Amino acid sequence: MNKLKLRIQSLTPVQLIVSYYFLAVTVSVLLLSIPIAHKPGVDFSFIDRLFTAVSAVSVTGLTVVPTAETFSVSGIFILAFVLQFGGIGIMTLGTFVWLIMGKKIGLKERQLIMADQNQVNLSGIVNLIRQIIVLILLIEFLGGMILGTYFLKYYSTWQEAFLHGFFTSVSATTNGGFDITGQSMIPFAHDYFVQFIVMILIVLGAIGFPVLIEVKDFLFTKNKRYRFTLFSKLTTITFFSLILFGTIAIASIEYSYFYKGMEWHETFFYSLFQSTATRSAGLATMDVSLFTETTLLIMCALMFIGASPSSVGGGIRTTTFALNLLFLFHFARGNKSIKIFKRELHEEDLMKSVVVTMMALLICFTAVVILTTTETFTFIQILFEVCSAFGTTGLSMGITPELSTFGKIVIMILMFIGRIGILTFLYLLGKKEKKDNFHYPKERVIIG
Repeated sequence: MNKLKLRIQSLTPVQLIVSYYFLAVTVSVLLLSIPIAHKPGVDFSFIDRLFTAVSAVSVTGLTVVPTAETFSVSGIFILAFVLQFGGIGIMTLGTFVWLIMGKKIGLKERQLIMADQNQVNLSGIVNLIRQIIVLILLIEFLGGMILGTYFLKYYSTWQEAFLHGFFTSVSATTNGGFDITGQSMIPFAHDYFVQFIVMILIVLGAIGFPVLIEVKDFLFTKNKRYRFTLFSKLTTITFFSLILFGTIAIASIEYSYFYKGMEWHETFFYSLFQSTATRSAGLATMDVSLFTETTLLIMCALMFIGASPSSVGGGIRTTTFALNLLFLFHFARGNKSIKIFKRELHEEDLMKSVVVTMMALLICFTAVVILTTTETFTFIQILFEVCSAFGTTGLSMGITPELSTFGKIVIMILMFIGRIGILTFLYLLGKKEKKDNFHYPKERVIIG
């Protein structure tokens, strides 16, 4: 027992966080295995339960079994509970429980929270957690009430209407991508009010918790000269620019194909919703496999980028993409430093953005190579599935249930890495940061 305690104490915060996520997956598998969680007579194998648990904890939404036909009402509530693990974060929920119990949050716990939320310092970390919990639960509650009330026009009983409203709100806010309609958001393909509410929930979950908190402070502070951080400015501009680019690109490419003969408002909402979903949501108002390969490739790129840091989403994250673009632009202009919004970026952050991107490309490339060898699907289907899993998006061309057991394992690994993040994954493999005691003479290397 003492050896185990010493072993746990020797783990870095990152290693502990990953261990907690593994524990969350284990607990989720057990919860989903309870007989009352699924309908009688349903064939729900262990590998399928494990895949569902990983998909829920990583808030991806890729499924190997039909959610509506597999889970009972109790199972739906269990699944919604599991989505909170991944959406809000293990340490966020844990800290919330500690605060309720009156437990003092020590240095070790603060380090764990910092690692889980991608924060760079310990200052105000507990207050951050309080605000995240309150904001997310409030957003989910309001979303559930609005959708539940509106769904009374679609369902015969108020219980069914609010069940669908509650689950849709949780799935959209956590960017979980699960649905209990059996057809994602396709039944509401022409209901723009539902789509509008769901898109707002997706954005609120994926744009990043620090951004939400800063917007809240800006709206309710008495200081009229409130200054947003560089992170909020950069990630917000990048986030909405990607949605705008995706909307225009999808609408332009599909104008003479999938959208041929459609009204302008149908084209606009189909494009806007699918573009918003690629941020990490996974919900869809149409069968994405009907799009052309060009559109699917653009969606792959958008899913690979994913959501913002310290949010419910995965991928390389919006700020990583933004820093890569800024680095290329300033390097081409011969600038030695990068200045934006009257601030100068740290070289360490630029290095991290390049490392994250290169490692992510290597992981996804390896996964594509493996799956093209073990599976019988087309290249675009496999690439789309890989980018969706890594970006914890959940969109699919319909091949997920047909994957082999080995293929499911590969996708599960991608979903898990996408949720914890590339930097966390690298820190997990490496050791604690240490400074060099000596240096060798530097020498230039020919590049390009």
